[in-house]
Amino acid sequence: MSVAADILNVLRGDPQADRVVPPTGHTAWLTLFTSGAMAFLAVFALALSLATDRLAERWSSELARSATVRISAPAGQEEAQLRAALRVLEETPGIASARVLEDSEQRALLEPWFGPDLPIDALPIPRMIDVIEDDAGYDAEGLRLRLTAEAPGAVLDDHTRWRRPLVEAASRLRTLGVVSILLIGLATAAMITLAAQASLAANAQVIRVLRLVGARDVYIARAFVRRFTLRALSGAAVGTVLGAVAIALLPRASAEGGFLTGLGFQGLHWLWPLAIPPLAAIVAFWSTRIAAFRSLRELM
Repeated sequence: MSVAADILNVLRGDPQADRVVPPTGHTAWLTLFTSGAMAFLAVFALALSLATDRLAERWSSELARSATVRISAPAGQEEAQLRAALRVLEETPGIASARVLEDSEQRALLEPWFGPDLPIDALPIPRMIDVIEDDAGYDAEGLRLRLTAEAPGAVLDDHTRWRRPLVEAASRLRTLGVVSILLIGLATAAMITLAAQASLAANAQVIRVLRLVGARDVYIARAFVRRFTLRALSGAAVGTVLGAVAIALLPRASAEGGFLTGLGFQGLHWLWPLAIPPLAAIVAFWSTRIAAFRSLRELM
């Protein structure tokens, strides 16, 4: 019942009780700055977590259903083994399509490493076959055995060795983002607790006078809870807005920039930062409430 009354006090307010807590001072600025800075960092941690989640899904979906077959054979046997590999792929259940990459496509794949003027015709670059599997999938080991028998120069790469480390790295980054948000919440609670205790200690004489005139500890504690909760809410709101603006100014996702240009919110994900100020207020409410009652018991 006391908690519900405290919540109503925060929402409704009490002008007389608000006079118990000084409206300015070091603790006021500390609470505002701490909640604002932590909310700013929380926006970036949230953006990192959501961006890596999208990245893991994209890498998993894009690489899971694609594979390549590389034809490495002497010049006189390359075309024959290429046709043999295509025939094997067309006859393999679970493969939706298989096509030979054009020279322009291979040049585009190598361009980021060797530049746009790569003389691909003069280099011994193996021919590549792009393979897309259907929903049922195919037997990779069985396909490798058939390719070895009918096209010895064909090597199947199902991207497993590339996909698994990338997805694991993205998942760990997502976990890191979630852990960062939790640490930010704990740090906010610790700083607000210290600020509330400092404010109560600084106003010890005022609290003693209030007790002499009949004020109960619950009444005094609610005044501190309301003031610090509203300060945390205000600071977190400003920090969230600044963080969202900073995220919006980041470069948009692009193929050239890769992952580093995709660190932002997309679509409905922009609604997630709106939860940060209320969460900061909840953290401040409980931190101040616990600190207030503990400090008031010590001031007996």
